Amino acid sequence: MNKKYFLFIFLLSIYSPLKAQLQLSKYGEVSIVTAGPGEELYEAFGHSAIRIKDPVLKIDLIYNYGMFDFNQPNFYTNFAKGNMIYSLARYDFKYFIASYRRDKRWLKEQVLNLNQPEKQAYFKFLENNAQPQNSNYQYDPYFDNCATKLRDITKSILGDKVVFNDNNVEKNLTFRQLTNHEIPWNSWGTFGLNLIAGTKLDEQATFEQYMYLPDYVYSSFKDATVFIKNQPKKLVKNEIVLLKFKEKEAKSSLFSPFLIFSLLALFGIYITYKDFKSDKRTKSLDFILFFTTGLIGCVLFFLWFFSTHSTAPNNFNLLWAFAPNIIIAFVLLKTHQPKWLQKYMLMLLLFLVIIPILWVAEIQVFPVVIIPLLIFLFVRYFYLSKKIIDL
Repeated sequence: MNKKYFLFIFLLSIYSPLKAQLQLSKYGEVSIVTAGPGEELYEAFGHSAIRIKDPVLKIDLIYNYGMFDFNQPNFYTNFAKGNMIYSLARYDFKYFIASYRRDKRWLKEQVLNLNQPEKQAYFKFLENNAQPQNSNYQYDPYFDNCATKLRDITKSILGDKVVFNDNNVEKNLTFRQLTNHEIPWNSWGTFGLNLIAGTKLDEQATFEQYMYLPDYVYSSFKDATVFIKNQPKKLVKNEIVLLKFKEKEAKSSLFSPFLIFSLLALFGIYITYKDFKSDKRTKSLDFILFFTTGLIGCVLFFLWFFSTHSTAPNNFNLLWAFAPNIIIAFVLLKTHQPKWLQKYMLMLLLFLVIIPILWVAEIQVFPVVIIPLLIFLFVRYFYLSKKIIDL
């Protein structure tokens, strides 16, 4: 949710707690609302929310678990540490649909097949959850987000009466595969998401875990059954297209990561060839290379060991983004190098050899766009391991 709307929506969300005591009429409805993707990275996966409508009580509310505020104290520090606080906001549905109409994103509603006590249970749960003392939660993009909340709320209210069927979905996909299906492979967003995520993302997701993505919430509810008087019925009794727009694609950049890394790799390999022919070493190239990979490695190291991001540990991108390189960058500025540096280069070469083994074994799938960079690193490290002592 864009931060400029946060305060406005928050003020709209402050209703009297007496609403929780209202009894929905027989005309009341509980719906799952799914929004199509937007152009920005944080919108690329779509969105899910719950709508409660009752024409008799004259209420039409959306319960949106996707709220966050950039102006929270220490927001960026907490974000880096994995302490991401999101909130449930409750406000008039007309404002919700207006924002998606403005952004030209499709919106679909699935009215649930519920009896009166079940509708009331949804209403009571959401009203209680929307109170200021209950509205915040620890956000996790894969295990506790706006989409998984809808799954968990439905299971808690309906219990064994609801069955989510996996007949129409591709099975045995990993979290990384599911994520990469949603956004273009050759984008900076995909590169960043795959760079900071370790082996947790390469675990196979269960069918219910698929529902961290709004698309799978929509399809799972569509195919789900609910037992009414011991008879299986469709959980979704009615589907409505609220906004019909062509699905947006994530913004692509002319300067894609694969292009940039390919150009950098070609330039670096060319400089290495010139160094080889002239029997010298371009110190500025080595400083930039080692400082940059070392800096990236320090960030990945911090995320692994000092953050609570669930997917950050066991990240073998550290094999090429090796944190100690940030120190070696300054060592390489000297004209004469210590003898141990040759062994250090051989160690880096070994790390690069390990990467395709981990990749093929599917222990961790690395960003495809870094292949040109890995080739350049291998060429440069090999050259340095052979020549650095003589320079």
